[in-house]
Amino acid sequence: MYYDLIIKNGRIVDGAGNPWYRGDVAIAEGKIKDIEDLSGVRGDVVINAQNKIVAPGFIDAHSHADYFTLVFPQLESTVMQGITTVITGQCGGSLAPIDPKMRSEMEKRASSSLPPGIEFRITWETFDEYLKEEEKLRLGVNVAHLVGHGTIRAAAMGFEARDPTPNELKTMKKLTAEAMEAGAFGVSSGLIYPPGIFAKTEELIEVAKVASQYGGVYASHIRGEGVNLLKSVEEAIRIGEEACLPVQISHHKAAHKLVWGKSVETLKLMEEARSRGIDVTFDQYPYRAGATSLMTLLPPWAHDGGVEKMLERLRDPDQVAKMREDIEKGIQGWENFAGELGWESIYVSSVKSEANKGLEGKNLKQIREIRGDPDEFTSLVKILIEEEGSAWMIVFSMDEEDIRRIMKHPLQMVGTDSLSASPTGPMSFGKPHPRYYGTYPRILGTYVREGVLWVEEAVRKMTSMPAQRFGLMDRGLIRPGMNADITVFDPETVKDRATFDNPHQFPEGIDYVIVNGIVTVDKGIFTNNLAGKTIRKRLSKVK
Repeated sequence: MYYDLIIKNGRIVDGAGNPWYRGDVAIAEGKIKDIEDLSGVRGDVVINAQNKIVAPGFIDAHSHADYFTLVFPQLESTVMQGITTVITGQCGGSLAPIDPKMRSEMEKRASSSLPPGIEFRITWETFDEYLKEEEKLRLGVNVAHLVGHGTIRAAAMGFEARDPTPNELKTMKKLTAEAMEAGAFGVSSGLIYPPGIFAKTEELIEVAKVASQYGGVYASHIRGEGVNLLKSVEEAIRIGEEACLPVQISHHKAAHKLVWGKSVETLKLMEEARSRGIDVTFDQYPYRAGATSLMTLLPPWAHDGGVEKMLERLRDPDQVAKMREDIEKGIQGWENFAGELGWESIYVSSVKSEANKGLEGKNLKQIREIRGDPDEFTSLVKILIEEEGSAWMIVFSMDEEDIRRIMKHPLQMVGTDSLSASPTGPMSFGKPHPRYYGTYPRILGTYVREGVLWVEEAVRKMTSMPAQRFGLMDRGLIRPGMNADITVFDPETVKDRATFDNPHQFPEGIDYVIVNGIVTVDKGIFTNNLAGKTIRKRLSKVK
């Protein structure tokens, strides 16, 4: 027998949670063909994995890499940390479907994530047309898509802060069905972002019911992860219960000092829901800070009508005074980052203009001092106007005890909540969250070594668990017949190197990454052999 690739002498951690065992793995035609002692058997390529762990390729349960696939298909920081498949279209923000009237708005929002000088262009309308565009490319990793409730809402009714009319809701449900039929794996929501922030629970249930008919998942960036945490988890569970579909709570955390320790209660809520037959799980990244758009600091009403309307309001003194008041006093149910966490917790991570590059990596208190503004809110308003809304932030909000408690829970799986980047070239812009580079090596290098997780348990949370959750049944395990997505890492040296001050650093100890049978990372070096594919969910209308 002759194979394309043989991985020899490794400690196989199969992804199912079983104890590691020694063996060789044979690969041919993009599939795992055999697992046994293959001494004397020949292969085109032979990798010696002595003292290394051979695991399924990591599956990122929560990725925003879809914003880069059409402009940066290498997805370098993604694959270099051992990821071979990403679940995208998260937080309500997929890149399809697009109503022609909203094309300019959606292009502006997508472009805000890209380096200066690169503009996102949308040439499609339907979800199927979008996937066909992505399918033309060779990708660094495999990409699966959810359809975003926010994108569906924008296509049906723009960014208006109101309930949908019956006809608009009918359109939203029709667009959801079309996306599911095109291969979406479920629907996501982002309930701190426009336009999802304007949606009531009943609207979300109606949209989720459509995804349920096709065996999809409901993944939610819940309405609040700070002082509104418990109610927000309850809302997500209710949506799953009434729409009859699995719930994935995105990047679960307790993001305010007032709720530190409340993960005990959120985990209990999910355990109780499962005891009632509601299929709820969650993903997590292993850091004390999160990251999102700087525009999110503004109250919900400021986003009514889209980015241009928001910028108009920022130039109106009366509207700005109202925004200041709402941040200082809060609005019931609103995730008020600045008012709840303090300006010193909020760091600008990337901007577009060269004039403001010096602000990257500094918090708003420091920025106020640098610019000589009377207060941090004034600095915020000026930056958003100068950057036309295209600025991003990192927010410190979590406690290490909650992070560890959440990580250890059997319902947890791993997700980066990141786009992608590279230490060189245009994708090295800004100071992004280190999770872009280090999520998986950080868990393996810090939390496994410190005994928070066994390595077999950690690998299961990174592989077969997200595969099962999203229906990727031919990935996530080292088994004959599975797609040959494999990560080989050194358990003694694996660690993250990316920091908040210096994020553009690849990890150590991720020695080989194989995507669909092709070596994409070879001895820790990116080969630029792109073998990733767009994955469509197999169509199965179940209800």
